[in-house]
Amino acid sequence: MDMRQSAEDEAFRQTVRTYFRETYPAGIIAKLANGQTLKKQDMVASEQALSARGWLAPGWPAEYGGPGWTITQRFIFDEELERAGAPNVSPMGLLYVAPVIYTFGTPEQKSRWLGDILSARTFWAQGYSEPEAGSDLASLRTRAVLDGDHYVVDGEKIWTSDAHYADWIFCLVRTEDAARKQDGITFLCIDMTTPGVQVVPIITIDGGHHLNRVVFDNVRVPVDNRIGDEGKGWTYARRLLSYERTSYAHVAAKRRQIEDLKGLLAEASSAGAAFDQDDFRRRLAAVEVQLDALEMTVLRALAPLAAGQAPGDEASIIKIAATETAQAITELFVELAGVHALPKFPDRSGADWRAGLEAIPAFAAPATAAYFLARAQTIYGGATEIQKNIIARQLGL
Repeated sequence: MDMRQSAEDEAFRQTVRTYFRETYPAGIIAKLANGQTLKKQDMVASEQALSARGWLAPGWPAEYGGPGWTITQRFIFDEELERAGAPNVSPMGLLYVAPVIYTFGTPEQKSRWLGDILSARTFWAQGYSEPEAGSDLASLRTRAVLDGDHYVVDGEKIWTSDAHYADWIFCLVRTEDAARKQDGITFLCIDMTTPGVQVVPIITIDGGHHLNRVVFDNVRVPVDNRIGDEGKGWTYARRLLSYERTSYAHVAAKRRQIEDLKGLLAEASSAGAAFDQDDFRRRLAAVEVQLDALEMTVLRALAPLAAGQAPGDEASIIKIAATETAQAITELFVELAGVHALPKFPDRSGADWRAGLEAIPAFAAPATAAYFLARAQTIYGGATEIQKNIIARQLGL
């Protein structure tokens, strides 16, 4: 693989870097640098800034509002966004459901939803997992019964990221009991303000509100909100999941974390911190090599996009490598924090969230919260064990 970049790509990199340094809202980057958690209005401001530049949806085809970038340019943009310390976009609308809409949706559906996603006027949630239907998603039980020109939806979804922020949720629902459980599943888009939709917060082990339970009680959904054919939702979901699993890599963000670890290690060395620093350096170097391998895998997996195809099942390799690398990095941060790596999880949405924690290193509380949150990475989006099964099937094992 030739990793050399052309003069045009390097010029593009400098354009993107300058944008994040001089034009992008500096206050949002400052909040993240301070360890704060972003609120919905921060995410809206971030995405509207990118939208105004025409850079919010790098992967969308130009005909639907994408910038028409090459695969290399898209990779460069993601690198520079994360290198600048800006937040990644909320993926549910831009990365997950939008490709399903513009690939399988009707002209009316494309007109109805894509523009609002592209301008950050609407946020979406993903209604996939259910109690007893997580990794075995095809066992889902949320049911939609046709009643005239509406479906009546009953059931619940769980572990639904940012549903408390969402205007819409796209769901897999069962419309028919079929011999093969992957059949009879339909892809529905549901307005979160519809009567009968309830969002119940789930507070995670890091103290944050990221996840929710979404309950549907006699919710009436217009048939016009169905994507594609009834009973074919599993086909559309598989395409979506391939995009989702390639989005986990975040290589540049992980490189920032590794550089932070090196700086913190140097400080610990000068202070004479009591732990095996040679062993720590060896493990840090191993993680850095692991990240290099992840980057090469991402570049290979993205190649089909250049031909207008969805990523293949090799996206499962990325899911495993990216999430295990993320966990390894957070473990190193916690080790450096030492006795300060205690579960202190104040509300970090305010600029003064550090009040009362002045005696501990600035990185310790956010790093510990990140460690606990990262435990879920090898579970959500398809557990590691499931991804290994997918890889084995591809290899004919």
